[in-house]
Amino acid sequence: MNKKEIIVIGGGPAGLMAAEVLSQHGHGVTVYDAMPTVGRKFMLAGKSGLNITHAEDYARFVTRFGSASEHLRAALDAFRPDDIRAWAAGLGTETFVGSSGRVFPKAMKASPLLRAWLSRLEARGVRVLTRHRWKGFAEDGCVFTTPLGREVVHGNAVLLALGGASWPRLGSDAAWVSLLRGRGVDVRDFRPANCGFDIGWSDSFRERFAGFPVKSVTATSDAGTFQGEFVITQNGVEGSLVYTHAASLRDRLEKEGRALLQLDLAPGRTLERLSRDLARQGAKASFSNRLRKGAGLEGVKAALLREVAPEAARADPEELAGMIKALPLAVLRTRPIAEAISAAGGVCWSGIDENYMLTALPGVFTAGEMLDWEAPTGGYLLTACLATGRAAARGIDAWLQR
Repeated sequence: MNKKEIIVIGGGPAGLMAAEVLSQHGHGVTVYDAMPTVGRKFMLAGKSGLNITHAEDYARFVTRFGSASEHLRAALDAFRPDDIRAWAAGLGTETFVGSSGRVFPKAMKASPLLRAWLSRLEARGVRVLTRHRWKGFAEDGCVFTTPLGREVVHGNAVLLALGGASWPRLGSDAAWVSLLRGRGVDVRDFRPANCGFDIGWSDSFRERFAGFPVKSVTATSDAGTFQGEFVITQNGVEGSLVYTHAASLRDRLEKEGRALLQLDLAPGRTLERLSRDLARQGAKASFSNRLRKGAGLEGVKAALLREVAPEAARADPEELAGMIKALPLAVLRTRPIAEAISAAGGVCWSGIDENYMLTALPGVFTAGEMLDWEAPTGGYLLTACLATGRAAARGIDAWLQR
């Protein structure tokens, strides 16, 4: 007698998790998605190894969401990384912890997990309708455009899990922003997160080194100092080390119009040792040999030093060591949000209640990347999507019971 019909709009991790929890509570659930298949961004994330969560100490884990950490805490507490691993195991996907603490399926793919998940949802009576694009509210229902034309669907509650603004070709195109703003919902503009940056490379450097990885370096910004690697691109830089600094670089660009990523090309050597090693090189040695023998720099690292600090070849050993240890790489702008792994911005926390319901639209809930939060790569993004989908579903059930 308590069974209700719930409309879930968006077939990504947040929407599917909400559908699972709602079906467990005995409700009828239909998932609507605009794309021909669900979970497209999920599948792309798993193409080179699905990073499902992170195994670091939980007290540290929950701080990774910046200013939204406090808002997300209850949802994360209720569905922690260990819970996610157990949930995946229940779907036949065993996981392991990589050397960096990132957690992956042993199969290293998203497709087996998604297939098992959809099969379980179907067994629980969840319907999944694709090629149904949400166009807003009307006549006390949700309006969709479908292969058969316009359709108005009615339900006892609605969950919006339409994603953010990154990778729009996979479905998360943020077309919902204007629809919600038109209904009085406060939405913060989306900005790129975990993104690459444009840099003014010379033609010769770009042609020779685009696609080359820069390994074993440290990078410093307002975010702190971290070791890792990144990739030279035709337009600038991208990769895990750049993504670690992306939010701070983006914010600095927005505030001051310029930002620097300070690189240490030889993190294994102190400034003093590097100065001594460079000073030992013969006066007649070429600059390339001085870098190779005195600093261990060659290839893309040596070229990067020349590109950013062309005066390095004329510097004395102490000055050269300083350039190698603190090379100022100026970033010009973020790459377009369509290329970003994720986005910052979304529905403001002030506009949702403890059940993830929109205060401006009673009976309408939201979860996942539609909410205003950002996190680094490493399993944090997917964890928060799953956790907020679960929290919103529990919120829907509590609201319906009242």
